[in-house]
Amino acid sequence: MEVFDAIRSRRSIRKYKDKQVAWDNIVTIMQAGKYAPSAGNLQNWKFIVVKNDETRKAIAKACLQQEWMEVAPVFIVVVAEPEKAERYYGSRGARLYTIQGCSAAIENMLLTAHSLGLGTCWIGAFDEDEIWRVLGLPEEKSVQAVITIGYADENPEPPPKYRIEHMMFFEKWWGRLEFPKTHLGWWSAGNKRIVDEGKKLAKKVHKKVKEHVKKKLSKK
Repeated sequence: MEVFDAIRSRRSIRKYKDKQVAWDNIVTIMQAGKYAPSAGNLQNWKFIVVKNDETRKAIAKACLQQEWMEVAPVFIVVVAEPEKAERYYGSRGARLYTIQGCSAAIENMLLTAHSLGLGTCWIGAFDEDEIWRVLGLPEEKSVQAVITIGYADENPEPPPKYRIEHMMFFEKWWGRLEFPKTHLGWWSAGNKRIVDEGKKLAKKVHKKVKEHVKKKLSKK
């Protein structure tokens, strides 16, 4: 599967089949997370694989009672080590760089799982203290996400997305080009054609209005 195809077709899955995930696939997913970029290449994260039924139930309960999670046969809990980033980059490292690195690792894992034919969901709503307790985490560690993994038992429709020209500026905030799509790839010609046709139509309407007004005035 091509990278962009994986990005575009990945979905958040909340219904899973009663089918186990091969350990080789789980390791491959975590390997993908390992290769994510991180500030100073600190790689200040740990991945906790959870397969035990009771532990998964406890984590699902800690995730604000999201009981659907229990059906997924595997969880990967992403735990940050902010103290490592703080040692080199101060509070910005702990509060920002750590989150950025873990997020990159999580997305790598989601896309790799999808390429292996597996479904995932990135869970960010949880009682962190409760997950600390369930997993026996040291106090200085920070839970960043719980990823559910399994074989999808649903095929969600693509969610609506904004058009790219509504999400970008050039050079500065609110920076625009007259015809942004002429700079944005294969759809540029079509967009310019629509604009040109609109201008022609506006000229025709303007001409007809002028002629109509002229006739009205000549009759008086």
